[in-house]
Amino acid sequence: MKYLKTILAATALTATCLHAQAQDDQQRFKRIPVTEMTAEQKKYFDALMAGPVSGTGSAGVVQGATSLGAPFNVYMRSPVLAERLREVGEYLRFKSSIPARLNEFAILITARQWTAQYEWFAHHRLAMKAGLSPEVAADLALGKRPANMKPDEEAVYNFCQEMHTNHAVSDATYKAVFDLYGEQGVVDLIAVSGYYVMVSMILNVNRTPLPAGNPLPLQPLAKAK
Repeated sequence: MKYLKTILAATALTATCLHAQAQDDQQRFKRIPVTEMTAEQKKYFDALMAGPVSGTGSAGVVQGATSLGAPFNVYMRSPVLAERLREVGEYLRFKSSIPARLNEFAILITARQWTAQYEWFAHHRLAMKAGLSPEVAADLALGKRPANMKPDEEAVYNFCQEMHTNHAVSDATYKAVFDLYGEQGVVDLIAVSGYYVMVSMILNVNRTPLPAGNPLPLQPLAKAK
């Protein structure tokens, strides 16, 4: 029995490694192991591992791992840029004047706009943890205006949706966010939306896959005729 368990465990490990290799082959930017990193890349790697992202359950920054997943592995190709983005990303995720529930909602709105499957997958659980209603996220995933949004969620949705679709916002939409969070909040909301447009581009160009066994959460949005 012990021998059989050993065989089964080895078989499962082999299958996992093969799947991981298949996923890595699918991506355009391969993982860079620590042993092959330049000094600048290693400095970035160490900063991420010591920073707050490593404590979020991110599949891209796993304590004890010897490489980074996307989008961080992609950023690493331009290590000076990567370090600047790390600082910006940490502010927008952990120090923004926009509350976490609304910040994550804005990220999901961006992921939906870009049909960024991995971005949605990674931030959906964070949005739920921060208190966003599953029903609001479900409507958004379908490309619908979410029903039963709270007033602050509606203000953020209107602002982000107008930015993404109209490339501007109306006075009333601007005022709704300004009245809640002031000028800093307006700027932080614009910034997190723009930052995650870039993240969506990185993930989609990289063809970043979801972890094994997870279906794609988003269908393509219907294009206007």
